[in-house]
Amino acid sequence: MKKRIWLGLLALLVVAIIGSKSDAFNIFFPQRPSPAIVERVTTENTAPKPESPVPKITPQVSAENLLAHIQKLNFQRYTTAERSRTRTYITTELRKFGWKPRLEKFADGVNIFAERLGTDKKAGAILVGAHYDTVARSPGADDNASGVAVALEIARLLGSQPTPRTLQLAFFDKEEAGLLGSQAFVSKKKRLENLRGVIVMDMVGYACYTAGCQQYPQGLPVTPPSEKGDFLAVVGDTEHLPLLGAFQNSANLPSVLTVPIPLKGLLTPDTLRSDHAPFWYQGIGAVLVTDTANLRTPHYHQSSDQPSTIERSFFAGAAQIVVNATTALLEKSDSLATQPSL
Repeated sequence: MKKRIWLGLLALLVVAIIGSKSDAFNIFFPQRPSPAIVERVTTENTAPKPESPVPKITPQVSAENLLAHIQKLNFQRYTTAERSRTRTYITTELRKFGWKPRLEKFADGVNIFAERLGTDKKAGAILVGAHYDTVARSPGADDNASGVAVALEIARLLGSQPTPRTLQLAFFDKEEAGLLGSQAFVSKKKRLENLRGVIVMDMVGYACYTAGCQQYPQGLPVTPPSEKGDFLAVVGDTEHLPLLGAFQNSANLPSVLTVPIPLKGLLTPDTLRSDHAPFWYQGIGAVLVTDTANLRTPHYHQSSDQPSTIERSFFAGAAQIVVNATTALLEKSDSLATQPSL
């Protein structure tokens, strides 16, 4: 009888041990997790992690393309026939890059305009411009085939790149006759309503590296960086400082001298000599990007303004600075007029 009792107690003890969830038992005989637990753990371990946004890489200019444009434009662009030939070259190049340029006639000449729409209609537009005419007897490699070349390179690099803001290109006629092309452009008031900033390039290909080769106009509101002409000047009005702020110094590129001009150039008339000035008079933020023209180069308005006088490294660097600034401005979706900084 006792034997049966002990056997019964032993059986109960074995059942109790088997049903127990003691830590000691689990160490030696670990339980298999339920399918629900396996599924949860597997899902947690294999769920895709949110990807970090990939930073956009600023397109890089081609020095060969820039210099090729200057060589193609190596002729006087003064007479009606010569300016027509120039327009044919510019429009042909734009079409190669997928643009649809249109000619805009005015009383004394013809501007070229092209537009690539942005992804945000409320973001406005950034206009990049340069004049294509020359004075008589000058092939105008620096003045202003250099500016035209950079505008065409921007057309190639940014024409198919989606950005919030619209990119507009303008090639002005008759700048040398008194800013007639840009004055005609701004006379169309409706097109100004959408503009958030204008970049005008006029002579961006000449540099000099000896002390004293760089001169400065009277009343300049900034301290000159040096007596050498190895920097790119960006001139803007003080009412639109964020536009100036888009032009930053970068490693391996020419230094940038930003010049904020008060009173729309009333005290510094030397800063009103290019196609940015008519935009200032209309209250539109605009900058002039320049190698400072006759304040630096001895070839200003001379027959010696030839492709051979273009300083390749400086020219390519200046073009990259403009591309960098243009790209940054196109990515914005707020008004330059209301933002304290970019």
